[in-house]
Amino acid sequence: MFRPKIPTMPMPTGLTIPPAVIEATTITRHAETPPAVQPTPAPSRPTVQLTTGTVLALVGGGTAVVLVLGAVLVSLLLAVAVTGASVAVCAVVLRSLLASDAKRR
Repeated sequence: MFRPKIPTMPMPTGLTIPPAVIEATTITRHAETPPAVQPTPAPSRPTVQLTTGTVLALVGGGTAVVLVLGAVLVSLLLAVAVTGASVAVCAVVLRSLLASDAKRR
C-alpha cells in the first residue's frame, strides 16, 4: 500500500522512422592559412560607476521601501487586533444575552 508503483514505459505505437544511413566522407586538406588574430572582445556591459548622489538615492529608496512595508504590515496587524477585539466583545454580549434569557425561564 505504501510502496510506490512505478509505471513501465509503454512500447511506441504508430509510425516509426527507420534509422538514417550514415555514409563515410573523405577529408581533403587545403593549404594551411595562418589563424586570424582575434581582437579582444569589449566588455559586454559597462561597469557601474557609483557616485555620492547615486549612493544617497539608493539609500533613500531603500529606506522608503522599508518604511512603506513597515506601515503596511503594522496596519494589517492592527486590523487583525481590532477584528479580534470586536469578535470578543460580540461573544461577551451574546453570552450575557443567553445567560439572562436562561434566568428568566
